[in-house]
Amino acid sequence: MKKLDRRLVFGLIAISVVIALTLFIAPRSNRITSGSTFSRSPDGYGAWYAYMQQQGTPIERWRKSPNEIDQISGTGNTMIQVDTSGVGAAYPDEDWIKRGNTWIVLGKSNFAATEAGFLTRHQSDRGSVKIETSRRLEMDKGVKQILGDRFGSIIWEERKGKGRIVYAVTPFLAANAYQDEPGNFAFLAQLATGKKIWIDEYLHGYRDETAKTESTQTWADYLIRTPLSVGLLQAIVISLILIWAKNRRFGQPKPLESPRVNDSEAYTQALAGVLYKAGRSEFVVDVVGREEQLRIQRSLGVGGTLLDREALINAWVQQTGRPAAELAQLFPEKQRLSEQELIKWLAQVKEIKQHLPI
Repeated sequence: MKKLDRRLVFGLIAISVVIALTLFIAPRSNRITSGSTFSRSPDGYGAWYAYMQQQGTPIERWRKSPNEIDQISGTGNTMIQVDTSGVGAAYPDEDWIKRGNTWIVLGKSNFAATEAGFLTRHQSDRGSVKIETSRRLEMDKGVKQILGDRFGSIIWEERKGKGRIVYAVTPFLAANAYQDEPGNFAFLAQLATGKKIWIDEYLHGYRDETAKTESTQTWADYLIRTPLSVGLLQAIVISLILIWAKNRRFGQPKPLESPRVNDSEAYTQALAGVLYKAGRSEFVVDVVGREEQLRIQRSLGVGGTLLDREALINAWVQQTGRPAAELAQLFPEKQRLSEQELIKWLAQVKEIKQHLPI
């Protein structure tokens, strides 16, 4: 009986801890309102919505399911979705777009971060546009870049019949936090040019009374919307209760194994350190340049034997249609480069390979 009492007391304590920590750790605001035109927080779009109204632009909030978008008849309409969740916003049947309408998704964030700086500014015909993300669309075949840099596309469009879908890697292109960046507001206004503009508020939890009722929420939906810290904490407490109740360990302790040394990697790192201290960048240019030239030759289909500079450049121009000056960057005028020059040269080599035939 005493043992059962101890378990009961421990269980009640554990449950109390979970409830208390859940109340303190759970987010104070509803994340689904982020990106809404009803929100005045830095990640809301209330200021941009007011800006468009002041411009006299026909703009309205959409509070129905995307499946009912066909109720918007005609062409020249624009629907904007601000998806800050990263889950991915759904868009309707493409027939609505193909007949001459535009669908804009701000928050296409399922791309890896690149070497681009997190905060960058880009010039457009509407002024300077401030972007705060290093994510880029690197493979941009079949799409038209609207805003981007040498690391990839930030905003791009895909044609669908007479209409188009516009994507942006950042959901905060014209959020309230950018009210002091007039170029951002004007740039999004230019993207959304049309007969009438609609802002999807259904995505942020706002519903019309006439909107169709959604199906019952599934476990997958619940898990997606549950904060990770709360779920992790609950899992840890439950695991501790189970371990204590069974009075056993997960398994016998195992001794730590010494990490295996990769001889090739260790040699490469040691050689790189020696060359760096000695300032012998010409060795790096020679070895890397030779290997990259062989890779380029194989991509161009001109064999695996090193060609002279002129023959390789002629093959480059014929195979890719690119100017000869681009490939000429592979052969620097001087072999010994400074650290900054070496980094720039490596970036040029990487850019050359992006234009090679697949």
